[in-house]
Amino acid sequence: MLKSLYIKNYALINELNVEFDKGLTIFTGETGAGKSIIIDALSMILGERADSNVVRKGSDKAVVEGIFDIQQLQKIKNFLLEHEFENSDALILRREISLKSQSRCFINDSPATMSILKQVGDMLVDLHGQHEHQSLLRTETHIEMLDDYCGLHSNLEEFGKAFSQASSLLNEKKELFAKKQQLEEKRALFEFQVHEINAVNPLVGEEEQLERERNILENSERLALESNQVYELLYDGEQSANDTLGQIAKHVDLLRTIDDSFNAAGKEVESARSIIDELATFVREYRAKIEFKPERLEEIRIRLGQISLLKKKYGGTLESVIQHREKAEKELALAENFEAEIARLDKDLSGAKALCSELAQQLSKRREEGAKKLNKSVIQTLGKLGIQSARFETKISRQEVAQADHAFVTIGKQQFRSSSKGIDDVEFFISTNVGESPKPLSKVASGGEISRVMLSLKMDLAGKDDVPLLIFDEIDVGISGRIAQSVGTAMKELAKRHQVIAITHLPQIAGFADTHYVVEKIEDDKRATTRVRTLNKKERITEVARLMSGEEVTDAGLQSAKELIEYSVN
Repeated sequence: MLKSLYIKNYALINELNVEFDKGLTIFTGETGAGKSIIIDALSMILGERADSNVVRKGSDKAVVEGIFDIQQLQKIKNFLLEHEFENSDALILRREISLKSQSRCFINDSPATMSILKQVGDMLVDLHGQHEHQSLLRTETHIEMLDDYCGLHSNLEEFGKAFSQASSLLNEKKELFAKKQQLEEKRALFEFQVHEINAVNPLVGEEEQLERERNILENSERLALESNQVYELLYDGEQSANDTLGQIAKHVDLLRTIDDSFNAAGKEVESARSIIDELATFVREYRAKIEFKPERLEEIRIRLGQISLLKKKYGGTLESVIQHREKAEKELALAENFEAEIARLDKDLSGAKALCSELAQQLSKRREEGAKKLNKSVIQTLGKLGIQSARFETKISRQEVAQADHAFVTIGKQQFRSSSKGIDDVEFFISTNVGESPKPLSKVASGGEISRVMLSLKMDLAGKDDVPLLIFDEIDVGISGRIAQSVGTAMKELAKRHQVIAITHLPQIAGFADTHYVVEKIEDDKRATTRVRTLNKKERITEVARLMSGEEVTDAGLQSAKELIEYSVN
């Protein structure tokens, strides 16, 4: 559950800290006071995109921070552990939106990506905004709602992988046919290029090795001269290093007989003589190996010239030459084995289609079973919300296709159009009047009915998922009176299983609050600022009365508000 929300320098909000509790939390206030700004700010820490325009004038950045109690939410704890975030019973989500740089996200004070923040937010909160009920008017959202109700996430993921594999194989097959003519046209060129490169047959790293050997052969005379001089200085010349160290050793030995503190110096002299011996041996052996090979030098120069020519023609490096040969050989092999490659793709595609067909049927079966239960549940909930004669139907349809290549799903002799969600099209139908047949929800429902259908779906889905917090931003649009009271009752019932936060302008809903906040806009130093106050019992009655009768609150209004609140408690 959400324990607290801190907002600073966000739109009309200077600084705000709101504490939350279990049950149903209601926000009320005048239009434009900033109720929805609070929900917008909350959505920022749930992974929604941020705009620097929300930063309050005169400030460099806006900050939103929410603290959640996740003690009982093992799924989120496991997710945090998996992504190496600090794990405890308290989860802190923070967002900083700057005028000068990109916004920053934090989970438990550690930097996080927007993607990770959104994944955590989706597990914590189901936010139903002011206009979300309009999504019911878009039939493409209906399948998502049905799948959520049926709990098909793992099934959809499995089918999606199979569908992606089949799509990839089909695209590969199409590309192969498209390349067939091109391969035939370029076959002679590829053969020439492979032959040309193979004639030289360059090896990875060969060029560096040849250049080193060429450098040594070109400088063999100098190497012989220099190494000879080094050997003479070390060992063979007058006053060589070896002779000098020998004399030094005699003097140090004499000193050691007088003062044993020269013992260490004697060892160092011996070590130096040993090093001189080793170095002299190396130089002598190296000098003995030096020989001038004009034939080998010419071979190397010719070889490097051949490699240089290949590099100019095929990419500029030896690695690019070898890669080009491999590509050309692959294209030639494909041209020579085109039919075999098509047969392989056909076999793989057939297997992928068979898997798609099996998984699609499983999806369809579970949707059909779930749709029956959803229809019944929504009808019952709509009855409680004042639509007594409702008929609600979830219609599932499929579209046949003729082209076998494009049909990943075959059932019997029928082939069906498919997408990453399977072969089903889902649309909600409704009738709210006795004797009328259900028609598409998007064409017949009023604004108030749409809101109640959405609330019904939310209530039915709430029993299927483990999202702890539900937020409703003016879901009561288009309803009033007795129906509003039914909606309040439904939200109160929902709050027994989830923490619920709602923004409303209807007293019949506000009366059900376990915690009631009023959002106010005040002007200080000619600037508007939003603030939030917690209402006590007496203030609640006054606020509900204001919602009922307007700014002028009468004794009769106060009495009606008191009765409404007492009714909601009972």
